Amino acid sequence: MVTNRLRHPLAALVFAALLTAPWVGVMALGGPKTLGFSPLMTVAVSGLSVLGASFMLAWGAETAEKDVPRAFAIAVLAVLAVAPEYAVDALYAFGAGDGGATAEACAQFTKQQIENGATPVAAACHDANLAVANMTGANRILIGLGWSGIALFTVYRAGSAKDPSVTEKDGFLANTVSLDRDLGLEIVFLLGATLFAFLVPLRGGIGIADTIVLLGLYIAYIAIIVRGDVEEHEEQVGVPAYLQRLPFAYRALSSITLFLFSGFIIYTAVHPFAHGLEVIGKDLGVPPFFMIQWIAPLASESPELIVVAYLVNKARSTAGFNALISSKLNQWTLLIGTLAIVYSFALGEVGTLPFDSKQAAEIWITAAQSLFAIAIITNFEISVREAVLLLVLFSTQVIAEYAVILTTSAAEATELSMAILYAYTVVYVAIAVVMFWRRRAELARTFQWTANRAKESIGGESPVADHSD
Repeated sequence: MVTNRLRHPLAALVFAALLTAPWVGVMALGGPKTLGFSPLMTVAVSGLSVLGASFMLAWGAETAEKDVPRAFAIAVLAVLAVAPEYAVDALYAFGAGDGGATAEACAQFTKQQIENGATPVAAACHDANLAVANMTGANRILIGLGWSGIALFTVYRAGSAKDPSVTEKDGFLANTVSLDRDLGLEIVFLLGATLFAFLVPLRGGIGIADTIVLLGLYIAYIAIIVRGDVEEHEEQVGVPAYLQRLPFAYRALSSITLFLFSGFIIYTAVHPFAHGLEVIGKDLGVPPFFMIQWIAPLASESPELIVVAYLVNKARSTAGFNALISSKLNQWTLLIGTLAIVYSFALGEVGTLPFDSKQAAEIWITAAQSLFAIAIITNFEISVREAVLLLVLFSTQVIAEYAVILTTSAAEATELSMAILYAYTVVYVAIAVVMFWRRRAELARTFQWTANRAKESIGGESPVADHSD
């Protein structure tokens, strides 16, 4: 009897809620600083809460799939899972605007003065650079570690748990993970946002024009998917299966509650979690700027990666990759687009968030990596060798840049870092161009299918074209 109770789906839900309980208590008592928590204690308590909230977020999305288009449920999941990243970036963008960081003001300071925060305005210019660095770091982690790592984990899991999306092929690291062909919509919109991102550094900052284009892309995307039909959803197990058997009113209330509660926990816990990791990193001698660009985004991306790993572990790799790609789309549109809004609000007028030449190079390599990743999935599959290449290119660039920071002077480090960024940008773009050329037929079909789906969503009579090979 006890064993059956422990196996009840609600037991898993209660366990996830208990993981978040210590953090709820900490927040109710004034937060970790008020309680005198050490960075390690803060990381431990907030990290456990993020883990519990991530499972609850995934269950909410899976439950909602019975009543709304799956793409829309996953889009909501993706936004909530990366909300902490928005919060961190918005913090820096607000600091930049509030301190009066403009292109003209920042041009009066040397790089050293900006990094040291010699004056309040110089410190604001530093915040502007950190906003861009944090954003580019998060985007590159999502693809470099997220897409590649989940693809490799999916193939690994297929060895012990049958996953219909994994296909064994002859050849070195040739096994592939098949993707949902309905992702053609996300691929087209993500490609549009990526190509536009290459233009952002040419204007010397992120302005309202960028906001209009990028938010416009995302709004158009949501307008299409929200009009989609509710698909025949996959048979669920555990918590989602239990909640989907409830009457509609209770089922909807359950999904909304899980979304709101997990979103609140993630939003409040990830920033202290990331900050705690930063402090621990500094104590270990990791440069602060490196921490902001890589360690903090890694912490804020953790809910998304946990959710996707959970889905893959349930042999739902299709839903997992849908979430990853949807996250990349909303980060590449919403995240960049909202930076100018937050900055302008803090500045008190419509303005352009400035950044230096190093951050311009960071945006270019991020766009180039995105272009390469899109080229990989244009044929709706990702092979083990492609995942390994994605991981190797990402990790070697970060390691090389870190080595430069540790072994050279500040002036030399900046120059060498930019050379590394430009070199990897060229490599990413060159490989992407070749892959797009080889897969141009698949890409053309995807554009045609997306155009037909867009027409259908706004009431046109054009049928959705066949999207099979």
